[in-house]
Amino acid sequence: MRILIIEDEPELRRQIAARLSQDGCEVEETGEGPEGLYLASEYAFDAAIVDLGLPGLSGLEIIRRLRADESLLPILILTARDRWQDKVEGLEAGADDYLAKPFHQEELLARLRALIRRAAGTASQELHLGPMRLDLTAQKVWMRDQPVEVTAYEYRLLEQLASSRGKVLSKQDLADRLYPHDEDRESNVIEVLVGRLRRKLDPEGALNPIETLRGRGYRLTLGDEDPRGLSE
Repeated sequence: MRILIIEDEPELRRQIAARLSQDGCEVEETGEGPEGLYLASEYAFDAAIVDLGLPGLSGLEIIRRLRADESLLPILILTARDRWQDKVEGLEAGADDYLAKPFHQEELLARLRALIRRAAGTASQELHLGPMRLDLTAQKVWMRDQPVEVTAYEYRLLEQLASSRGKVLSKQDLADRLYPHDEDRESNVIEVLVGRLRRKLDPEGALNPIETLRGRGYRLTLGDEDPRGLSE
């Protein structure tokens, strides 16, 4: 998961970022409203954590502008416990969920995972696509009920393709989701990861699980016979 944190309390922001990183997430963070809006608008994230009281531009205004631009980014707002109005205003502005301060980090993680699963079209902890099964919580992969050993980056790439369910994702889309925007990366890193995944998912070369669409990107073909591909 690639998560954006927009929170102006430095210590709280640091704690959230540390816990998310410990859970294997790629984290981008800022304490400034305008920068938060820029990051959310220009880069790909799986979800955003937005505090409502921000300098320069309020969290409410960030959410309103993102929704006005038809952004579907899942947003979890942080609110003060005694301000129920904040919760209502945040949800009406377009936030997907809220969490009152103070909160437990495990609840924050659980709510983020739920938001991302809903955005992918499933409330299940597992995603089934043809012979492949992904455990979104444990970050594990099976093919025909046999475990497939993948690296952290291979898993994140596969999860992005699987969550998009047949949509074409460009190299840039995938790179933005896998790496922080200011991290140097080789231009062929996505091709290398895709190649490794193909060999691991389909060692016999019979399934073509990841399709290359020249000039456009990649698409996961597993589960085409069942476009829902979900475990209820």
